[in-house]
Amino acid sequence: MKQPAVYMLATGKRGTLYVGVTSNLIARIWQHREHAVDGFTKRYGIDILVWYELHDSMDTAIQREKRLKRWNREWKLRLVEEANPEWRDLWPAILGQDEAATGNRDQERFPPARE
Repeated sequence: MKQPAVYMLATGKRGTLYVGVTSNLIARIWQHREHAVDGFTKRYGIDILVWYELHDSMDTAIQREKRLKRWNREWKLRLVEEANPEWRDLWPAILGQDEAATGNRDQERFPPARE
């Protein structure tokens, strides 16, 4: 999926969170899941995609990521739980392997940022 995106990874339900930005969501989440790059997510085993948001440009995605990183933990948890109350791993959905979370329904559940 070559499109700017902001995403959140977790260790599990209400676990350690990581907020990131990318221009290629599938490739970047694969890197996290495979622990292919050293850093915070590899060190703490943060590899479950629990939330993401698509953007029209990298500029808006980067702005949104910076804002989210300044949010307190409870706000981030609420954002995830509003879109993904079961804290499902959304990896199959972005690969198109999860019929319940693909297509236009993703846009309804994970709308672009209202900035």
